[in-house]
Amino acid sequence: MRRSIDELRTFYGEPAGALVRRLLARRLDDAWGEGVGCDVLGVGYATPWLDAFVGARRVVAAMPGGQGVEQWPVVGRNRTLLIDDRRWPFAAGAFDRILLVHALEEADDPHALLTEAVRALAPAGRIILAAAARGGLWARVEATPFGHGRPFTRRQLEQLVRAVGLEPTAWTQTLYTPPWAPLLPLSDGIEQVGKHVLPGAAGLILLEASRHAYARIRPQGHAQRLPVMAPALAPRPATQTASGDGDALDTASEHP
Repeated sequence: MRRSIDELRTFYGEPAGALVRRLLARRLDDAWGEGVGCDVLGVGYATPWLDAFVGARRVVAAMPGGQGVEQWPVVGRNRTLLIDDRRWPFAAGAFDRILLVHALEEADDPHALLTEAVRALAPAGRIILAAAARGGLWARVEATPFGHGRPFTRRQLEQLVRAVGLEPTAWTQTLYTPPWAPLLPLSDGIEQVGKHVLPGAAGLILLEASRHAYARIRPQGHAQRLPVMAPALAPRPATQTASGDGDALDTASEHP
């Protein structure tokens, strides 16, 4: 059962939620910047981060039926709507960037949800999965949204995206600060120390994936593999370090 929209909104209005918003926002800025010229889709509860994509052509917030939908500031072509995990009301290839936050952990069928994400993703598009880390403290505290549903390891997320035809391209993790109120004011120092001393204690994993090739059907009915065109948005290098905040997304590999 998914956390309700009211629970999520309340959490992100509290100090612990504000910390999650800030840390995840930095990682997304490292990866996608302002989303210049892109159509962006946020799935699950992604509205706390969608306002940062000020350069996007269009931003859509899609929220699962079991969660509920909230009113989100609608500007220009921005929209918010309720969706079924297994059937999204979007045309194939409609989005250049898809961000999933609080989407996978409580999904009845994560594979079906990601299959719809792949269908809605443009051939040169990119997707980021943000999920609770199995080894982190946040997944063990039910007072946060990360303490519900199934947490993931990096390898599990890689297997999940490969199963739907995507290839992992970069990853990172954050949220080393335990979800305890007395430690939240010390988060900047804890984050810096945690990534070097206790990398397995991160509470949140981000995995980016994309298509490396797609199939074009010849008239004879035989598929031909073609390289994907370069994305319209030139992202910052995945191995770049963001100034003053530690790691950007690291290039994904076969080993954790």
